[in-house]
Amino acid sequence: MSPSVIRTISTVCFVAGFLSIAASIAIWTFYKGGDPAHAERFGIFVGLWAPTFLILSERVRTMKAG
Repeated sequence: MSPSVIRTISTVCFVAGFLSIAASIAIWTFYKGGDPAHAERFGIFVGLWAPTFLILSERVRTMKAG
């Protein structure tokens, strides 16, 4: 892969990490279902994606081209 593709993938993963944090908070706050515990569990589930995306961002960034 070329360095520009690696940089783009790394940036996308980094942004996705922060978006998953925002989505987790939004789900937990604005969920309109009948069971508030479901909103809390779903928000936590989405929030667990953040470390994965941030780690992927770092791993992809340090990949060698070729």
